[in-house]
Amino acid sequence: MMLMEIVGKRKNLTASAEHSSQVYFPTWIYDRLQLGENIELEDMTESENSIRRKMIMVAFWCIQTKPIHRPSMTKVLKMLESEDELLEIPPKSLIFSVDMSCNDSE
Repeated sequence: MMLMEIVGKRKNLTASAEHSSQVYFPTWIYDRLQLGENIELEDMTESENSIRRKMIMVAFWCIQTKPIHRPSMTKVLKMLESEDELLEIPPKSLIFSVDMSCNDSE
């Protein structure tokens, strides 16, 4: 989570958010990645944005709720050393889709 907050320049919680899906940073950034939206920051070079995207993708793999989906440290290192275009977006964790949608209905 901390890695995502650092590279996203955003805290995990936003008190002024209308829906819990806006509060939970992984849901917010995952949805942007899944839609193919540009997640680059203006004050970063293309190379820095590439590293940032790679770190976010690796972080998503590491916070998967099912241990079988989480990569080993060897795999994490290979992912970080590879080109960011080769990284696949992980499956959306159950925690993203179930917990957040339950909170939105409250």
